Amino acid sequence: MTKKSGLFEVDVDLNLLKVENEATAKHNSKMIKDAIQIVKRQMISSGLRPRTIKDYETIVNHLVDTQTITFLNEITLDTIYSWLENMQVSNQTKLTRLKALKSFLSKCYINGWYESKFWQDVNLKVDKKVKTGANEKDVQLLISLLDLNTFIGLRDAVAILTMYKTGIRINTLGKLEEKHIDFDEKTLVLEGEILKNHKLLKLPIDNQLVQLYQVLIQQNNKIRRHYHQNNENIFISYKATPLDTKSTNNAISKQLTKYSKQFGLKNINPHALRRAFAKNLLSKGANIALISKALGHSNLEVTTQYLDLDVDEVSNSLREYLL
Repeated sequence: MTKKSGLFEVDVDLNLLKVENEATAKHNSKMIKDAIQIVKRQMISSGLRPRTIKDYETIVNHLVDTQTITFLNEITLDTIYSWLENMQVSNQTKLTRLKALKSFLSKCYINGWYESKFWQDVNLKVDKKVKTGANEKDVQLLISLLDLNTFIGLRDAVAILTMYKTGIRINTLGKLEEKHIDFDEKTLVLEGEILKNHKLLKLPIDNQLVQLYQVLIQQNNKIRRHYHQNNENIFISYKATPLDTKSTNNAISKQLTKYSKQFGLKNINPHALRRAFAKNLLSKGANIALISKALGHSNLEVTTQYLDLDVDEVSNSLREYLL
C-alpha cells in the first residue's frame, strides 16, 4: 500500500530533530570546568580552607573523567549512580564524595545553572561505627603517669587537659597562642581564623588550667630564649618551634599514641578527648544545642555522633519528660 502525501504531512527524519535538540541543550549548558572555577572563587571568598576547596575540585573532576562528560546538564541521576557503582572504595568513602558532589551541585543551583535539585534523593546507607570518648579514669591515670618536671611531660599534660576540658580540636590546639587566653576572665577566646568553622568562640577554663598555662608559658619562654625562637604559641616543640597543626603529624597526637601503647590505655587520642568533653557536658545537663555550639559543629547530627548515646540512655533521658 502506497503512503499518501498531502498538504499537512511532513516528510522529515525526526532523528535529525533529536540530534539538533541535544546539540542545543549542550550549547545552553555551562561547561563543568568553567563551573568549577567560578564555584572555587566563590568558596575562596566565603573563607573555605584551600584543602577543602581542592577536595571539592578533585571529586567533581573524578566524576567528569570517569563518566566522560563535559557539560553540567550531563550530570544526571544515571551518571551519578554509575559513578558511585564503579568506585572501588568503601561505602563510607563513597558517601563522603557524594556529599561533596551534592554541595557543588547545590552551589550550581544557587548560581542559576540548574532548575531543580534532582540530586537531593541520591543517598547511600552506611553503617557508621560510633567512636567512644575517653574514659575519665584513663585521662586522670595518664596525667598521673606523666613527669610534670620535664618540659615534654608538662606540655603534654596541659594539652591533654585542654582538649578534655574545652573540647578544642588538635589543629586548634597547635594554633593556640598566649593572646587567646584571658586569665582575668578565665576564658579561651578563640578567633575564627584558628577554628574550622571560622566563627569566634569563647570557652571557660578552670583554675587548674589557668595555673598550668602560666607555668607552661614560663617554661616556653626559657626554651625560646635558648633556641632564639620568636613565637607566642602555647604548645611548642622541644626546640621551641610551633607544632604542625595537621592532626596526623602533630607532636601531641604522636605522644598520645605512644602513651596509649606504653600504658595500655584505650581511647586516648584527640578525637576521644573531644568526645569525652561532649559527653561530660551532657551528663551535667547541657542540651545538645549548647554542646554543638561549644564544639563548633555546623549541625546537630555531628554532635549526636560525638555523644555516643545508646538506646538505654535515650530512653532514660526521655522518661524525665513524660507527664
